Amino acid sequence: MTPDDNADNVVCKHTHSSRKKMSTTRALWCYYKSLCQYPMSSMSVIGIKHFYLVLTISFIQINLLIQTTNASISQHSKLASNIMPTSPNAMGDSPKFDFLDDLRAKYPHQPVFLQAVEEMALAIEPLFHDTVNGDFYKRAFLYMTEPERMISFHVPWTDDEGNLKVNRGWRVEFSSALGPYKGGLRFHPTVDDGILKFLGFEQIFKNALTGLPLGGGKGGSDFDPKGKSDSEIRRFCESFMTQLCRYIDASTDVPAGDIGVGGREIGFMYGQYKRLANKHGTGVLTGKSFLFGGIHLRPEATGYGAVYMAQHAIEDKLKESLEGNAVPFSDSNGVLVFEDGMSLDDWNAVIDAKQVKRARLSSLGNNISGKYIAGQSPWTLPDLKFDFAFPCATQNEIDKDGASLLLEKGVMGVFEGANLPTSAEGQQVLRSNPRVLYIPGKAANAGGVGTSGLEMSQNASRTQWKKEKVDAMLKEMMADIYKQMVDAAGKEGTLEEGCNRAGF
Repeated sequence: MTPDDNADNVVCKHTHSSRKKMSTTRALWCYYKSLCQYPMSSMSVIGIKHFYLVLTISFIQINLLIQTTNASISQHSKLASNIMPTSPNAMGDSPKFDFLDDLRAKYPHQPVFLQAVEEMALAIEPLFHDTVNGDFYKRAFLYMTEPERMISFHVPWTDDEGNLKVNRGWRVEFSSALGPYKGGLRFHPTVDDGILKFLGFEQIFKNALTGLPLGGGKGGSDFDPKGKSDSEIRRFCESFMTQLCRYIDASTDVPAGDIGVGGREIGFMYGQYKRLANKHGTGVLTGKSFLFGGIHLRPEATGYGAVYMAQHAIEDKLKESLEGNAVPFSDSNGVLVFEDGMSLDDWNAVIDAKQVKRARLSSLGNNISGKYIAGQSPWTLPDLKFDFAFPCATQNEIDKDGASLLLEKGVMGVFEGANLPTSAEGQQVLRSNPRVLYIPGKAANAGGVGTSGLEMSQNASRTQWKKEKVDAMLKEMMADIYKQMVDAAGKEGTLEEGCNRAGF
């Protein structure tokens, strides 16, 4: 991941793909009928130049806020800040959707998974009340809440002192209605089957929005790469792939990276897959180095896509452009604040710390112009003013109080670079202000998996595409996703509702 030399030349044209797409629900219906016929069948950088912002999200896991330089947007901020949020529970005082009661009873220990299901149900609620197909939509939705397959295994490895360690590994193959299972691998101590079910469930609809033939899946381990040597991480990745390799294939399940899994980890796992399978060149993993089958812009694609999506929404709904300064951004230990905006030298220092030295932001010291504040996040700083927020770290980082603070500041847009970074209560606060553009991660961060899908196509054709071609395809994909959202929302719906309805 490097700053893009052509960042100032990016122009987002509102072009829309002419590809014919089959919705997840329609594909699921066709799939369901086939199962009934065959019951024995077995079934998921910042280059700041001239204040033009392109952010990389995939493996840095940063949060970023933008302070615009446009006076008319600032005036809009003042208008938006006059509407004070309410804060009811996202599902009301008592749970909605009684047809989900059985799911709640089975998985009370998986609250984030249930949150993802209920958030989706809330957005597509009008379909459940359809006089003709309402019952079908309920049955189809319930069908999609259970993974087709869940695989768990142990991952033994040795540390540098020769001590045996054992972690848990999973692969949740959620839905293959549209294509092979597709979704990342997350290495983090908080990972369990419930977290991976939430991520896999979200992945179904995100992948559907790309228009590519991709099912939904997710996997990972409770292994923590922090504080581990390269040799320890290599031994763990090789052991993990030894277990995983029997379940993946370019036509079955294609993992990629996520939190804790970047180019280094993908390289270690791909090397082990080659040794075990005696195959090279297959698209069995994406996010690979360009030197052995990867695609240009894959590390940047999630961030590029989020910015392209934000540009479409801001230009369409606010009649403004996304130009400004990156003000603060954070990691899991604290936040860096650049009161006058981040410079290119600042960005290069951050890249060196996070991608080369794999250090915390706190280690930058006096090497940057920003001020580091430990134990805080962009959502807890009361005095910092900004216009657009890109939460790009992990789930539920913006709670009710954080969302309320955003509205008090007059924020005009929240574009989720992470998966479900806003809690249910925080979402309800954002919904209470119709002037705020709120685009969920299913759409805003779909550029990452979309480019992974392009990497699979590149591998299948035994070619390597130029950066300009990949970027043009990514722009077209994000423009098409935005059009789907607008069309699905209709005149009365929000972009959030349009995102979820289009994916379903």
